[in-house]
Amino acid sequence: MIKWGIDLGGTKIEGVILDSSVDNKIIARKRIPTEGDKGYHHVLFQIKKLVEMLSSESGQKSSQIGIGTPGSIYPPTGHLKNSNSQHLNDQPFLVDLQNLLQIPVYMANDANCFALAETQMGIVPEITPNAKVVFGVIIGTGVGGGLVVNGEILNGANGIAGEWGHNFLHESGGPCYCGKTGCIETVISGPALERYYTENSGQYKSLKEIVGDRHSDPLAKATIDRLVKYFGIGLSSIINTIDPDVIVIGGGVGNIDLLYSKGIEEVKKHVFNPDCATQILKPKLGDSAGVFGAAFLN
Repeated sequence: MIKWGIDLGGTKIEGVILDSSVDNKIIARKRIPTEGDKGYHHVLFQIKKLVEMLSSESGQKSSQIGIGTPGSIYPPTGHLKNSNSQHLNDQPFLVDLQNLLQIPVYMANDANCFALAETQMGIVPEITPNAKVVFGVIIGTGVGGGLVVNGEILNGANGIAGEWGHNFLHESGGPCYCGKTGCIETVISGPALERYYTENSGQYKSLKEIVGDRHSDPLAKATIDRLVKYFGIGLSSIINTIDPDVIVIGGGVGNIDLLYSKGIEEVKKHVFNPDCATQILKPKLGDSAGVFGAAFLN
């Protein structure tokens, strides 16, 4: 079966055509700039342009398509919300895109697409092929999450299932763009870690430098120790609530190896059980996960 996927990012839009009947063979794949500064309608036409380019390259015509977006649909209005690409918020994005492409469009946020891709063709079938419940975490510039149950995304009544990053973690995180204070995103995202280091040292270091200097710089070590501590507390709340078979950690912060040793030990301290059977894994697909997950929406 031929599957089409689009991953809408802040700077680029990526598209792929997969043949799911032949080991998810890639038939065509392209990227173009989003150009969000040119406005909402321009972004819609950029997506249409990419679909036409994929069709021209492959000789295929799409009958339906999946798209991963920043933010998600608010069910009562059908408008997009919670997108860090501000021009998309409060717009009837799904309806407008369907009208423009004249085909059915299936949409989910980028974290859900990440979770779905790793479940269908990533690390999950490789390590735990019988997993029923998979939670996908993205810890990078922001913190997001997606929930897949029996191979399908769970969206929820409010369209926010899996939005782990905007639960309260610790007041030291300070104000969050969402209007609350101390969200998980304000404590363990990449910018939050860099901000913590800068505020306490008076000088800036990138997250990569902080990780690399943790053996020689006491404050870099304190920053990473704080990450590990709150990673454990935050992630344990997911296990205590939905008890997933697998948690896959994506995003730039997810590349820090300590999360898979000391971080897992911290998780275990807070799980409501003598041990923790949930597998906490690095992803297999990397940056490709979003567009592959979008393809599996249809």
